[in-house]
Amino acid sequence: MSKQLLQQIRNNGLHYPAYKEKIASVIAQGDSSLQSDDERDKYNFTKLNQTRINRIDKTYVPSVEITEAISKITTPQTWCILTAVWCGDSAQNVPQLVKMAGANPLIDVKLIERDENLEIMDEFLTDGKRSIPKLIAIDNNGEILFTWGSRPAAAQALVRNAIDTGVEKKVWEEQLHLWYARNKGIDLGQEIINLLPLVP
Repeated sequence: MSKQLLQQIRNNGLHYPAYKEKIASVIAQGDSSLQSDDERDKYNFTKLNQTRINRIDKTYVPSVEITEAISKITTPQTWCILTAVWCGDSAQNVPQLVKMAGANPLIDVKLIERDENLEIMDEFLTDGKRSIPKLIAIDNNGEILFTWGSRPAAAQALVRNAIDTGVEKKVWEEQLHLWYARNKGIDLGQEIINLLPLVP
């Protein structure tokens, strides 16, 4: 990654409190001006995601293992998380990633709205898709330390199996969020731990 792109991330990215303020602002605008079913669906998802985020903020505590692993990072870095306020997977994973990063003051988390930053998103596709959330850990030289996303492996397997067997999207989405509720960030934390040996 170029230093120019890193600077773009730093300039365009939001810290977590500002990101939550953006969600609240979108909700406060209401849906009366929305023109399409897709826009109204995204608005309703955003309202639901605010509830999910607030719940996770109150209840999620990173494990001792993940806190110790992250606290051992010795070099400043930016954790860029590509996301969208309407994305259910982002609502489930972003609050936990932010809390994990909070174990080390050397980590600066910047949240990047995918659809407003496709130049950045298209550098980090997953299986050729603009899947979010997508975490990119970057050092101050613009070197990519590791990436993660867009779901824990077990959650992704659940979705792929449901799609392959013809399960309706509404049904598998309910199954997915039930998985998140039961897993409580355990798999996400372990996957980040497994990536940290790559990080100085």
